[in-house]
Amino acid sequence: MQYNRNDLDFHRGTFRVRGDVIDIFPAYDEYAIRVEMWGDEIENISEVDALTGEVRAEKEMAVVYPAKHFVTTYDKLEKAVIEIKSELKDRLATFRQENKLLEAQRLETRTHYDIEMMEEVGYCNGIENYSRHLAGRKAGERPACLIDYFPEDFLTIIDESHMMIPQIRGMYNGDHSRKLTLVEHGFRLPSALDNRPLQFEEFQSIIKECIFVSATPADYELEKSGGVVVEQVVRPTGLMDPEVIVKPVKGQIDDLIGEIHRRVEKKERVLVTTLTKRMSEDLTDYLSELNIRVRYLHSEIDALDRVEIVRGLRLSEFDVLVGINLLREGLDLPEVSLVAILDADKEGFLRSKRALIQIAGRAARNVEGTVILYADKMTDAIKGLVGETERRREIQRRYNQEHGITPETIYKTTEEIMALTSVADVRSGSFVSERSHDSLSKMEREEQVELLEREMLSAAQKLEFERAAELRDEIDAILGKQKTSPGKLRYPRRKR
Repeated sequence: MQYNRNDLDFHRGTFRVRGDVIDIFPAYDEYAIRVEMWGDEIENISEVDALTGEVRAEKEMAVVYPAKHFVTTYDKLEKAVIEIKSELKDRLATFRQENKLLEAQRLETRTHYDIEMMEEVGYCNGIENYSRHLAGRKAGERPACLIDYFPEDFLTIIDESHMMIPQIRGMYNGDHSRKLTLVEHGFRLPSALDNRPLQFEEFQSIIKECIFVSATPADYELEKSGGVVVEQVVRPTGLMDPEVIVKPVKGQIDDLIGEIHRRVEKKERVLVTTLTKRMSEDLTDYLSELNIRVRYLHSEIDALDRVEIVRGLRLSEFDVLVGINLLREGLDLPEVSLVAILDADKEGFLRSKRALIQIAGRAARNVEGTVILYADKMTDAIKGLVGETERRREIQRRYNQEHGITPETIYKTTEEIMALTSVADVRSGSFVSERSHDSLSKMEREEQVELLEREMLSAAQKLEFERAAELRDEIDAILGKQKTSPGKLRYPRRKR
């Protein structure tokens, strides 16, 4: 089962024994299972809180699954060990023939240790690298995956397919390149290369019915769909795609500053996208010197901090957000009425037609939405953006006229914005106000409590009790409970 005994640090994948009481913390569950013995007989089974020891429920029976993903029978393990030894022998002969004695010694030591661990305890660190032998697959054969367990008539939906398809296509190559280095230097056997993601052709072969969802589908999606594209151009709010304006590069910063001031006067926000990180930092510093409230966003800022920055923009903590390639998919910002794209005529990945359409879409949630491209020449990408935007605007305009719809920006309240970006609170330690708790739906409340509970348990295990107590108080506030007296971490948990 691969559960380790640990009487001091009780966490997932471990068990502890205290007298006639055995506590098992399943690797996949939030609560532990307590088995109380009387001699050789089980007297009682219960579900307990792993942190407080509080009994949550009495059980007639309990099912405990293995702690690790890789579990097999002894017969299969024995057969796999024979195959691993055979592969090791061949690989060592190759290394010695090439006079790579260091690599041979490294591989021999590592593999013999792994084999001993598998024979003694049925597991070793990095056992997934021997998965080909354990699963009985041939060299190069496709590994099993979750899709193999789906029924025949399953449907696959790929969201933001213009980004996901290249990711799927590149997964195998990235994994193969990394592991090939390990194999060549004697850290792993060549069979480790077969513990891999699916190749793109393999992925295609097992996907039956598929829906691609994207505002900018790539050639692959268009080809696969056979030209049958369902356009979702019309919005329920009547909002139209933003107007696109092209201006010369000369004097672009001065013009941008004027546009920013006009938006700030109307309490609207601005996104500015540049080509390089250095350019975004320099522009941020320059705008800041002019007393413009500005921040910048780049790839070195982690995900939770990005959420906090976007929240600050929406709550008017600052007015301008400067970025490179992060101001694209998935950002719903009704407060933004202007997207400025600097050096829009510099052709490349960041200024392709699809990239420009995605960036321009950030201004599509505001009735005054405008996109300004600073460019001296009309590239194919710019022409494509202008043409596609005009086509969509005409469809939207005609639909609004036919149905008597007046475009309207849907602004969210401060409480709603705080709730939507509450994931940033757990990291920063600044919690959502009691007023915003009331605006949460039942599902949002449960999700937030679950997130905070996990953070609280983690803090308690690290002996960060002050942090854990703060999180406990926040959970109590969300659930509408009175704060626990200082120094006591225990509180009644909600029932699921």
